Amino acid sequence: MDWLSRFDLWVEFWHWWVLAGVLLVLEMTTRVFFFLWLSFAAAAVGFLLLVFPSIPGAPQVALFAVLSVVAVIAWRRHRSVHPGGADTGDGAAPRRDFTFVLEHPIVGGTGSARLEAATWRLSGPDLPAGTRVRVVAVEGDVVTVEAFEGS
Repeated sequence: MDWLSRFDLWVEFWHWWVLAGVLLVLEMTTRVFFFLWLSFAAAAVGFLLLVFPSIPGAPQVALFAVLSVVAVIAWRRHRSVHPGGADTGDGAAPRRDFTFVLEHPIVGGTGSARLEAATWRLSGPDLPAGTRVRVVAVEGDVVTVEAFEGS
């Protein structure tokens, strides 16, 4: 833990903000909606260090860890109560059994669709444009669909 005692000698508030920026870039490239909360935690620690510059290194790291865990848990709890979906206009993943009409065909098992505020990669059987499809699974940014036979 000797490195932690040297941590507060060289870390300044803007280091945390740089970490927050790096985490935001990582979030934008991965679309896992996890690094965003870590970024908020890093920005908060940076702000606290700006206001209270004498916070030692160990409490900075502990505060970042606690804020990260709290932010992720709060987000997951919020999403379990308010699941959202493609029909909410917020760009969230479409819910299972959500149906929509293909604007572009699925060729070779892959395609893409614009659902409200986001573009999603599609996986499923080859289907022509204009076919009504149903979401059967969502993994990351890939939405698996099948032809919808309902009314």
